Amino acid sequence: MDMQANTAECVIDAHHHVWDLAVRDQDWITGPEVAPLRRDFLLADLEPEARASGVTATVLVQTIDVPEETPEFLALAQDNDLVAGVVGWTDLTSPDVTRALAALRERPGGEYLVGIRHQVQGESDPRWLMRPDVLRGLAAVAEAGLVYDLVVRPHQLPAAHEAARLLPGLTFVLDHAGKPPIASGELRPWADAVRLLASLPNTVCKLSGMVTEADRDRWSVEDLRPFADTVLDAFGPRRLMFGSDWPVCRLAATYTEVVAAARELTAALHPAERREVFTQTALRTYGLTVTGPPAAQEAPCA
Repeated sequence: MDMQANTAECVIDAHHHVWDLAVRDQDWITGPEVAPLRRDFLLADLEPEARASGVTATVLVQTIDVPEETPEFLALAQDNDLVAGVVGWTDLTSPDVTRALAALRERPGGEYLVGIRHQVQGESDPRWLMRPDVLRGLAAVAEAGLVYDLVVRPHQLPAAHEAARLLPGLTFVLDHAGKPPIASGELRPWADAVRLLASLPNTVCKLSGMVTEADRDRWSVEDLRPFADTVLDAFGPRRLMFGSDWPVCRLAATYTEVVAAARELTAALHPAERREVFTQTALRTYGLTVTGPPAAQEAPCA
């Protein structure tokens, strides 16, 4: 999608989810720790919270590795002006991955497909991203003009770096800052691995998912700051984008609190740099078209 927006007058939430348990189970929602998520979370639930926080547009991101979910998300994007892009899923290891990506683009709402993601964090092999069949699939994502969202844990970051180095034509977007151990406060070795990934120009990072990696009951912005400062320094504002990780964030914070925390963590930046984090990085990386309702267009970007 072509980039069209008054980038000084909108805020983009570059990472959120939705699910309807009557349509499909979310089999990762198990155990008391995540029990509050075991209910439906729909765009109709998100929209008032997002609009109240000054968000003009969002990127809807896959939740489970099944082929049926992405076409449903594309249809949602087509019917709701809040969603400007979809990061979907396809089987990267399939010999038909190129055809599968083309088929998604040809579906109703296919123009909203901006990226692909796989739940790498759930793979037992820490070098899953370096498998030859996965690398072939990632190359197909690049050829399709899409980006690849990385949802990995810290021990998987070295393989992410190798894959990004081997595929300089593919933009890799690191979700949730690589899930740092914020609750323990231990910066290394996570910080070293993140800096190595950020040394590659085809990498971008999301300032997202941090509150749920902290102590969910007692977190503070100061707990998040060393980790946020690390990715700000490593990637710079032009390669960093805000994401709420709604509704997963609700395990630790409200939508409003997540937005407020991100604003506080970036308060020392120049206004133009904050616009990068809250709007322009997402626009560039995903190639979004954002117009939004007139009222939203009058709100400041950051």
